[in-house]
Amino acid sequence: MPEEYVVTGLMSGTSLDGVDLACAEFTRSSGAWQFRIIEAETTPYPASLKEQLEEAVSWKMEKIGDLNLSLGRHYAELINDFHNRNNLAPDLVASHGHTILHEPDKGITLQAGDGATMARLTGTTVITDFRSEDVAQGGQGAPLVPVGDRLLFGGYGACLNLGGFANISYEGKQNQRIAFDVGPCNLALNWIAGLRGVDFDRDGAIAGTGTIGQNLLARLNALEYYLKDPPKSLGKEWLTDLFLPLLEQSQMNVPDLMATVVEHIAIQLTAVLKEADIRSLLVTGGGALNQTLLKRLREYSGTGIEIPHTDLINYKEALVFGLLGLLKYLGEVNCLASVTGGVSDLSAGIVHRI
Repeated sequence: MPEEYVVTGLMSGTSLDGVDLACAEFTRSSGAWQFRIIEAETTPYPASLKEQLEEAVSWKMEKIGDLNLSLGRHYAELINDFHNRNNLAPDLVASHGHTILHEPDKGITLQAGDGATMARLTGTTVITDFRSEDVAQGGQGAPLVPVGDRLLFGGYGACLNLGGFANISYEGKQNQRIAFDVGPCNLALNWIAGLRGVDFDRDGAIAGTGTIGQNLLARLNALEYYLKDPPKSLGKEWLTDLFLPLLEQSQMNVPDLMATVVEHIAIQLTAVLKEADIRSLLVTGGGALNQTLLKRLREYSGTGIEIPHTDLINYKEALVFGLLGLLKYLGEVNCLASVTGGVSDLSAGIVHRI
């Protein structure tokens, strides 16, 4: 008999677009996992809470602790409303939370949204804190989605997520999963869009009207991060300290800036795809809707690119964190040392039972 579980996954990405909720049915038969997304939605953050999350990186720990609790209450309200409106009764909730701090080289990572509070207020087992244990063993605590890529999307040569950062996952030699952040994506593009007073560049329309600035492009491509071998990961600190200052110094207009950064992203992605000899690519995340970026990536790489159904584009990370929570609940590996650089594979996370 196949195993069947219903899990709600919660994801809050670095772009602060909102809270993604995806309730999915997972089945396992003869060792192979399958999924079906039952319901999924995104709820924007209230303006005041979004502002706090943006500023919290510079706060003292006591104030961050208060935010952790209030965010747990907020998530619980969203989950209860989501479940009640859609008549859902999942076996458990898996919450990535929102990353406030992520400096693994210093042994620091914090994904806010208190799990005990969420479990108490939802009346459901909640699993949180998927990164801390790996960071404690010297790993990057990221990326974690590659476990889901292997188990749910193994038919593709690689999985590419164009979220706040662009990250990729594929099978390397000796059955070792390789995954890492390739470079910036929507966080940088949305920052540029903000200069024009809009949240994002819909369909890549702004980028499509710009002219590439070769001087800036060369400076972006020369950033030291791209010379590092995986495992490696990026945080907002890198973007703020090293990437965005180059954009500010360029004094380019918005369309040219957008076109240049899109070109930069496509070039860095292509370098990875060609080195790994990737022939088929599943692309998800908000950047999968950026037609200018996809056009440049297809032209440069020659890779077969598949853009899935909208639910998977928008909710793949929430879906996969649902699976990661389920694997933790079952006591199975959900964090791969081959991608995080940790000492050993882990069944990571904290289970908050009701």
